Amino acid sequence: MAIVDEDIERVRDASPIADVIQQYVALRRVGRNWVGLCPFHAEKSGSFNVREETGRYKCFGCGAGGDVFRFVQDIEHVDFVGAVEHLANRAGIQLHYTSGGENQDRRRRKELLEILESAAAWFHERLLSAPDARPARDYLRSRGLAGDVARRFRLGWAPDDWDALVRSLSAPGELVVEAGLAFRNRAGRLQDSFRGRIMFPITNDVGDTVAFGGRILPGSSDPAKYKNSTETPVYAKSKTLYGLSWSKSDIVTADQVIVCEGYTDVIGFHRVGVSRAVATCGTALTEEHVRLLKRFASRVVLAFDADAAGQGAAARFYEWEKRYDVSVAVARLPEGSDPGDLADRDPDALRRAVDEATPFLGFRLDRVLAHRTLRTPEDRARAAREAMEVVNEHPDVNVRKLYAGQVAAVTGLAVADLVAVAQSPSRVETLSAVPVRRVRLPESAEFVALALLIQRWDDIAPWLIPDLFEAEAEGAAFDAIATTGGDLQAAMDLAGEEAREVLERASVADVEADPLVEVRNLTAAATRRRLQRLARRSEPEVVLESREARLAIERLDVPETASEALTWLLGWLQRTSADVAGATGR
Repeated sequence: MAIVDEDIERVRDASPIADVIQQYVALRRVGRNWVGLCPFHAEKSGSFNVREETGRYKCFGCGAGGDVFRFVQDIEHVDFVGAVEHLANRAGIQLHYTSGGENQDRRRRKELLEILESAAAWFHERLLSAPDARPARDYLRSRGLAGDVARRFRLGWAPDDWDALVRSLSAPGELVVEAGLAFRNRAGRLQDSFRGRIMFPITNDVGDTVAFGGRILPGSSDPAKYKNSTETPVYAKSKTLYGLSWSKSDIVTADQVIVCEGYTDVIGFHRVGVSRAVATCGTALTEEHVRLLKRFASRVVLAFDADAAGQGAAARFYEWEKRYDVSVAVARLPEGSDPGDLADRDPDALRRAVDEATPFLGFRLDRVLAHRTLRTPEDRARAAREAMEVVNEHPDVNVRKLYAGQVAAVTGLAVADLVAVAQSPSRVETLSAVPVRRVRLPESAEFVALALLIQRWDDIAPWLIPDLFEAEAEGAAFDAIATTGGDLQAAMDLAGEEAREVLERASVADVEADPLVEVRNLTAAATRRRLQRLARRSEPEVVLESREARLAIERLDVPETASEALTWLLGWLQRTSADVAGATGR
């Protein structure tokens, strides 16, 4: 089987490579290229380049490259014909085949998708106009899901009839059964799978209707509140996420996806302007889901009761974080609320829950410590032991040590003792309540500045530049934390061993210092080092600016001129960096 060449070129012309790739990868314009993070391997800095003029992409990290068809083949795990068909469907192009047409599997899949799409349209029309759907319309109106919302999400109504859908579909009975829309009863007659339910069409990530979820109306005698389609050749629950086809553009833009439990939760997020929510289809979050979501975002926010996931799920989440280079956080929903309800009652609270999402381990740790009484040494020791049991579930020792510092701050135990437990989880039973010990800071202004940067970013970050750091480990630590915009965990992942150790110590250091005083001290020291390196330079402009730098150091100690002098010196250090590096070979 083959697709005629003319159709392939029509599809290529209708599929600009940057437009296609931006459905999966967040790209930014850099010169004549588009650049982003490679979807085919984990990376921290963008090495994935797309050139519109040539219609090609290339990753300089893993070597992946090709044209728009190659990209779709690799990202969707299909062959060349499947990639062309995928893009043709996106562009609305009818393909023509040579010698034999489509193979049997593709033809069967196409027929199933057509039947499911017809069913979605039929359910939707019944909801909008059928007299027997009035109770469904009234219920949806009471939940804020009527009118434009029902139309936008193509909600439907399955009448409480034995075979109304089967009779409406002009399709062979075996195909209707295979699509999960009907079954044969004991009498051998075809019977609708969904009856007396509000219908939620489930689409795959490219927008094909592949299944349905049905909800009973209040007062129904059916004990199953929700019913989902059975798995079919076009639908696998562990690989499908409700709402992904509508949400993926915003997910890519925000580099964040919100995972809910229910269909109305997804719609609730969309109603309040948070259009990056999806839901599992009657199953727990699976590795296949995470692998699918990683194509679109690196940050996953759980908008359901993460406590219900329990300890067993924690190990899976941590494994997925490492394997797929994603971060998992939890939205702090008000007690007893779900996103669908909050969209009506308190939209701001729903948006805030996502904005203030807590890392998964931090969420679980807060739940352990939130309601503990810490009046006695025994109380503190018990709380610390339970907290460290949760902390030590995490596979990354550096993450454990950082959270050990938080446990120390709450329980009053010594940071060093808890860090030791984080390094050797078997020691958790040895914990005892002892007075808090303050972390002794090394006598290094650079270390103090790093501690302030981690703990009081806004107060000091605008004044720090790489030239202020002379020590190799501290300099590398600053580069890592500055590169990640203050994201400590990301900086830990990026940094080398020595820099990571510096960041770890700085993150739990008990710092009492004025950020601007520390910056002025660092700047004066860096200026003196720079003047020594420029001492043998005789160019008039170098001599003149070196003299000005010495005067500026003196003005740093005068309150009225300190800010102006500091700004000038930081600029001068940056301007002369390249000259010094070239002269010294650094």
